[in-house]
Amino acid sequence: MSNKIPNRQVICEVLMEKAKDDKDIVVLCSDSRGSASLTPFFNEFPEQSVEVGIAEQDLVGIAAGLAKTGKKPFAASPACFLSTRSYEQAKVDCAYSRMNVKLIGISGGISYGALGMSHHSAQDIAAMAAIPNMRVYLPSDRFQTRKLTEALLEDTQTAYIRVGRNAVEDVYSEDDCPFEMDKATVVTEGSDVTIIACGEMVKPAKDAAELLAKEGISAEVIDMYCVKPLDVNAILKSVAKTKAVVTVEEHAPFGGLGSMVAQVVAANCPKKVIEIALPDAPVITGTSKEVFDYYGMNAEGIAKKAKEALA
Repeated sequence: MSNKIPNRQVICEVLMEKAKDDKDIVVLCSDSRGSASLTPFFNEFPEQSVEVGIAEQDLVGIAAGLAKTGKKPFAASPACFLSTRSYEQAKVDCAYSRMNVKLIGISGGISYGALGMSHHSAQDIAAMAAIPNMRVYLPSDRFQTRKLTEALLEDTQTAYIRVGRNAVEDVYSEDDCPFEMDKATVVTEGSDVTIIACGEMVKPAKDAAELLAKEGISAEVIDMYCVKPLDVNAILKSVAKTKAVVTVEEHAPFGGLGSMVAQVVAANCPKKVIEIALPDAPVITGTSKEVFDYYGMNAEGIAKKAKEALA
């Protein structure tokens, strides 16, 4: 893999660039600045950094308090803890109170691999999306992560952003990264099957489309980085011209991207929807790649499911 820069590092780079001129930007961590790649920010901007220790509820509550005073807090913690241990604070202190807090869930999905279910966050999309006023984003690569972080610095709404631990292969390039806030990106146009993916699953979905093309199957790949608000128009526009839908997400099979897409399709233009997700069980132990390969969450597995959907 050519890219060595994880999405979490890009978030730090953007925040450091902007914090030089914007002293309202504050970064908070729960003893996780190293894991979040935010150590450089803490070193350069100590007056704009808050370390709360291993206390995720305090992390989110303090971030909401800072937002109330006009600050622009970015609170980073492992997604597995941020989306569960501090759920009430995310719901009440941030979303219900309409605070300008950006919650950064690092090492999302099964990034922690061998650490097992306690450290996996396979429920965070469903949990966070269920909160009114909470937006949910899963950028697919470093270029989109930069565009998203820059856009989030320009608004004042609560948001949850999930990024993985490891560097991921590029979906886009520095010169070609289409981005519109809260609008999905069509990565590959097609007419036979629609593949909708988010986060780290976008690259294998794109690769699956290339495999399918070799077999004469035209796949449209949609990067739904904005899981909430969901870009319903993008789904309907694509599904109107294809025969079936496949969704791909690094998440449990309930309440995530697949469930949301299935709701939209069922209500507006009923067609077969096949969901590719992690199992409703503790996943196997291994690296992200080993886990994805085992469960068919790779280019070959996605292509296989797409053919099944068209059968």
